[in-house]
Amino acid sequence: MDSTALLKRRAFIGLVQLLVVMAVALFVSAWSLRYWQGWIFLAAFFVPVTMITLYFLEHDPALIERRIKAGPVAEQETTQKIIQVLASLCFIALLVVPGLDHRFGWSRVPPTAIVAGDILVVAGLYIVFLVFRENSFTSAIIEVGKDQAVISTGPYRLVRHPMYAGALLMLLGMPLALGSTFGLLFCAPIFAVIVWRLIDEESYLRTNLAGYAEYCAHTRYHLIPWIY
Repeated sequence: MDSTALLKRRAFIGLVQLLVVMAVALFVSAWSLRYWQGWIFLAAFFVPVTMITLYFLEHDPALIERRIKAGPVAEQETTQKIIQVLASLCFIALLVVPGLDHRFGWSRVPPTAIVAGDILVVAGLYIVFLVFRENSFTSAIIEVGKDQAVISTGPYRLVRHPMYAGALLMLLGMPLALGSTFGLLFCAPIFAVIVWRLIDEESYLRTNLAGYAEYCAHTRYHLIPWIY
């Protein structure tokens, strides 16, 4: 099997594993397959993610290679290992709590809000796609690649961490898409984890990526334009 075919296989195995984990978290906690909000959310999440994967397998396989290497084990810094564990736990909570909410009827979310949540999920993933297209060195872990340069164009003109901004938008949409107001409570801790990660990442990049300190001086906002 050549390297391209192997990369495709690894990428799609990763997608299938993620789908299984997310589906189990949702439908076991809901204890029902008649959780239509869960099915629509999975489609809103995995159709764009699959399209993004296919696009970059064709146009930038090196980016996919960097994105496959992910998770606490792949991180080199202890702090980032801890952050990745906390982020993973918060993400699972954003699936399990809405599932429990559906099972026990803790809250009711109108269909319009559910649709809005799915739109936020898709919009967040679209921002992530734009970031990937602009910056081939967008790794899933904190590292600096060979020949990597500072990117200040596209979404990087607005904020220093547009990928996290897109991810945050997606995460905010998840509880609504899943029909749960209680799930929104877990957006606060995952926002805190994202801020912790980007602050630690900026410290690393200021030291290890030439020109990054100057970029930070020019681009004021970390995550949300005109706010933070």
